[in-house]
Amino acid sequence: MSTSPDELVIALPKGRILKEALPLIRRAGIEPEAAFMDPEARQLRFATNHEHISLIRVRAFDVATFVAFGAAQIGIAGSDVLMEFDYSELYAPVDLKIGACHIAVAEPVALSENDDPRQWSHVRVATKYPNITRRHFAARGVQAECIKLNGAIELAPVLGLCRRIVDLVSTGATMRANGLREIERIADVSSRLAVNRAALKTRPEEIGGWIDRFREIADAPSS
Repeated sequence: MSTSPDELVIALPKGRILKEALPLIRRAGIEPEAAFMDPEARQLRFATNHEHISLIRVRAFDVATFVAFGAAQIGIAGSDVLMEFDYSELYAPVDLKIGACHIAVAEPVALSENDDPRQWSHVRVATKYPNITRRHFAARGVQAECIKLNGAIELAPVLGLCRRIVDLVSTGATMRANGLREIERIADVSSRLAVNRAALKTRPEEIGGWIDRFREIADAPSS
């Protein structure tokens, strides 16, 4: 499937958020081809009921990059990803009100009993959000040394890599299961509709129409 100048590519994140995003995509009038729902399908790009619209399925952290660099014109990305990369080429006008969670600092329960984050001057943390982490601590004069990990962040304190982590928290069950306690909330997170600014400028009617459509869906009362 080749890309034509008038094609609209929408980037969707794999995993948990995809299940929440699909009903919104369908309510917007976009129906993916049958292979999109086939867990055995190996393709990553899919046709839809609109001849000029295709969907791509990529890692959640990659959605922002595909849209920022124009490989996709629209995407659904977590606000954590948008904050971490802070691409100037992205415009995120709609909070889709899905994927609610937050970014937090956590440490072993025993350490948290007598620890006060307000007294820190230096902190070493494991995280997949080094930019968010450094900005958060720098805002109050704390130097953050970040160890970049892409998964299993909760193992870092358990195995002595560092004492604290910054990670995404949904229910907190994984942290509790690994003997960690949240001690500071950095930011609330939800999924956003992200668009490429250049595409919005060159195709304002089309891209703007989809922005309006997704805003209507996100703002509609829950049934």
